[in-house]
Amino acid sequence: MPADSTDRVSRVFTVARGTPIRVEATIANVTIVGSNRPDVQVEIARRAPDAAGLAKYPVVFDEGPDRLRISAVQAGSGEEAGRDAHLKTEINMAVPAAAVFQAVRVFEGRVRLTNLRAAVDVDLRRGPVEAANLAGRIRLESGIGSVDVKDSELTRGGMMRLRVFNGPLRVRFARAPASARILAVTFRGTITSDIPLTKKDQFGPRFGETTIGDGDPVMSLDVVNGDIAITVAK
Repeated sequence: MPADSTDRVSRVFTVARGTPIRVEATIANVTIVGSNRPDVQVEIARRAPDAAGLAKYPVVFDEGPDRLRISAVQAGSGEEAGRDAHLKTEINMAVPAAAVFQAVRVFEGRVRLTNLRAAVDVDLRRGPVEAANLAGRIRLESGIGSVDVKDSELTRGGMMRLRVFNGPLRVRFARAPASARILAVTFRGTITSDIPLTKKDQFGPRFGETTIGDGDPVMSLDVVNGDIAITVAK
């Protein structure tokens, strides 16, 4: 059998602090790591059965004074959108910890986030979202998959909104937050928490809630089919 066709591209961008960054891909594993670096480094590898397959999902960089968009999306839109599992992408990004990810949108794959301290908004339709050492404004959603958040912070003026349609949702704190409003609901699953919650779990959807300190920020956890687990490292 002929070998797959592959393509690799690497770019470095100088992005002003607060510039919105968007990442869009169809079938992709996305890894984003923040540090004290001043620029945004992007490495993208694509693999397809043949060169014609690579042409179906070109790499697009859209850079402007008020945006940075990185895309590897299969052709089509709406119900006609391409979703060929043989057309795969690996996107690796090294970014400033204060980078603002306005949107990370992936149909199927995996998203891994580390050390992002300002804002990140992820919507992955199929697959796991794994995050560690986040802070600021955090929104992570998986349709069919899971969301795992480890050693992240609830910061004043920020938020943490986590949602899974079908699968588990897990949050592990290194230490209990000093101030927060925590709201958890699962329609078909269980809620366990090392942080004491007031629960309603006898009939119908399971709820858990608590207010710590003055209730800022809010952390909401929402699952349709699956369990919610909140743990605090001992």
